[in-house]
Amino acid sequence: MASLQVKMHQGRKYWCIVESKRINGKPRSFVVEYLGTADTLLARLTKEGGQHKVKSFSHGAMAALLIMAKKLDIVPIINKHTSSKRHYWPTQPLRNNLTAGITLLLAAIGRACKPTSKLGWYENWAKDTSCDHLLRISSAKLDSQHFWDLMDCIPEEAIEKIELEILKKVLEYYPIEEGTLLYDTTNFYTFINSTNDRCEIAQRGKNKQKRDDLRQVGLALAVTQKNHIPLLHHTYKGNVHDCKIFGEIISSIKKRMEKLKIDMTQHTIVFDRGCNSKNNLKKVKDLKLHYVGALTPVHHDDLILAAEGKYKTIQVNNKDLEVYREKKEIWGEERTVLVFVSERLKEGQLRGIYQSLTKKKKCLKELQERLLKPKAKKRSRETLEKLLKKITSGQFMEGLITYEFTPLEKERWTLNYQIDQQKLSDLENHLGFRILMTNRHDWASDKIIKAFYGQATVEQAFKEIKNPQHLAVRPQFHWTDHKIRIHYFICVLGYLLSTLLLNDAQKKGFIGSLNHLMDALNGIRLSRRVIHFGKQGKPKVEESIEEMTQEQQTLVQIFNFSTIHLKPFKMEGISSYH
Repeated sequence: MASLQVKMHQGRKYWCIVESKRINGKPRSFVVEYLGTADTLLARLTKEGGQHKVKSFSHGAMAALLIMAKKLDIVPIINKHTSSKRHYWPTQPLRNNLTAGITLLLAAIGRACKPTSKLGWYENWAKDTSCDHLLRISSAKLDSQHFWDLMDCIPEEAIEKIELEILKKVLEYYPIEEGTLLYDTTNFYTFINSTNDRCEIAQRGKNKQKRDDLRQVGLALAVTQKNHIPLLHHTYKGNVHDCKIFGEIISSIKKRMEKLKIDMTQHTIVFDRGCNSKNNLKKVKDLKLHYVGALTPVHHDDLILAAEGKYKTIQVNNKDLEVYREKKEIWGEERTVLVFVSERLKEGQLRGIYQSLTKKKKCLKELQERLLKPKAKKRSRETLEKLLKKITSGQFMEGLITYEFTPLEKERWTLNYQIDQQKLSDLENHLGFRILMTNRHDWASDKIIKAFYGQATVEQAFKEIKNPQHLAVRPQFHWTDHKIRIHYFICVLGYLLSTLLLNDAQKKGFIGSLNHLMDALNGIRLSRRVIHFGKQGKPKVEESIEEMTQEQQTLVQIFNFSTIHLKPFKMEGISSYH
C-alpha cells in the first residue's frame, strides 16, 4: 500500500510517495516517487486531477543479467574473497548496506548494458533502469567513492581465485566439449598522466588503436571457440610484447585447464604469429599442449617456393581452396605445415597498398610543386633524400616508387617520380599467403584451417569489449595498478555474463550478435504508473512490462523474467532494503 510521507532536507519539507512491503517477514518502506514541496505537489494535483503519471525504466537486460548472476553464485563467490582492515566494518565489508560482491556485480552489469565511469554510473545509466525496483536499493547513493572503497576490499591475488570459482560454476551449466581454445592479446589506451608514479601497469607501447602517445594497459584472453567463454584473462604492462606475455601466460592456461578438470589432450590452443619464438614453442612442447599457429610468410620464402605447382584442392566451408601440405622441421621440431592463399587477406592487403600509394603520390606531388616555387626553401641533398625515404617507406612499399631529383642551382632541385608497375604486378602475385603450423599431424587439412580461422572468435571478443555501446573497457578512470586490475576483472565478468545469455538465446533459436541481444534486452521496459484519486483517495502504484516486439517476447520467455518485477529479487550481498 502506498502512502504520502514528508521528509526534511535543509530545513524544507519535501513530499514523496512511499510504499511498504514485507521483506523476510519485516515491514520495509522505499520511495516510489519524489513529489517535491507542498506548492509543487499542489500544482501537480491541480493539473493532473484524477489522471495518472507514467514513468518507464530499461528492464530486460538488468533482469536477465541478475538472474544469470544469481544462477552462478557470483556475489557469494566474490564476497568469500573480500578483506578489510577497517575496524568499523563487520566481517563482511559494507558500504550503503551493499557488500563488495553485489557492488562489483552491479558495476559489471552496468558495463554490459551501458559503459560509464563509476562517477556517472547512477546518473548516466542506473537511474533509468529497474535496478532500484528489483533489488529494493537506493542506487543514487552509489557514487565513485562507494565503488572505490569496495574495490579496495578485493586483493589482487584474489582475482584469479574468484575467476576460477566462477568458471567452475559456469561449467556446471555450460560444459566444454572437445574443441579449440583461442588465445590473443590487445591493449587499451588510458589518459593516466606521465608524472603518475603510482601506476606501473600503464606504459607506453605500440597501441592497436593508434594512440602510441598515451600510456596503455594490455589484456590477454583465452576464449573457448564454441561458447565464447573466457577461461582466463590477464592484465599486464602496456609495453610488454605479445611474444613475451605468451611465454609467461601459457603455463597459467595449462594450470587453469587442469584446475577446471578439462582434458587438454582433447583441446587445441590456437594463437597467431605474434606469439612465435623458439623458446615459446619449446614451452608449448614441454607442457604437452596441442596447438595450431601461424608463420610469417616473409620469413619462410622456401615454403612458398616449395609449394609452387604442388597445391591440392580441398573443401573448406563449402569453398574450394588450393593447399600445400608437408612436414618440416622448424625450430628443432617436426611440424605439419600448410601453405595457401587467403583471398580475403589478399584483397585487404591490395586495398591497403593502393590506399598507401595514393597518399604517397599526393605527398610527392605537393613536394614537387613546393620545390618548383621561385622562393622555395633551400635543401641539401642529404635532407631531401631523408625526406623522400620517409615518404616512400611503409609495408610492401620497398622499391615500388622510384624517384630522382636534379639540381637547378645551389640547394634547389626538381623532383621526378613514378610507380614501378612491374614490381607492383609481381607483388600482387605474392600477396595473401597464409602459412599454418601444428603438431596435430593426424588432423585433416580442412580441420586445421577451420581451427585457425576460429581465432576470429577471440578477436570478436576484443571488438565487443571495445564497443562503446556495450561491454567497453573504456572509460577507465583509475590510476593505481590495483584498481585497474579490478576494473578489468569487472569488464571481463560483464562479458562472461553477457555471452552466456547469448548462448542460452541461440539455443532457443535467437539469431543475432551479442550487441543486438543487449539492444533488444535494453529495449524491454518496465512501466510504473502512479494513479492519483484526488483529495479523498490514496495514490496507487502499478508496475507492468510495456508492449514488446515478437523478438522481445521470445527473450522474456527464454530468460524467464515475465513476473520478476512483481516481488523483490532476492540477491545476496544486500544487508537491508530501502
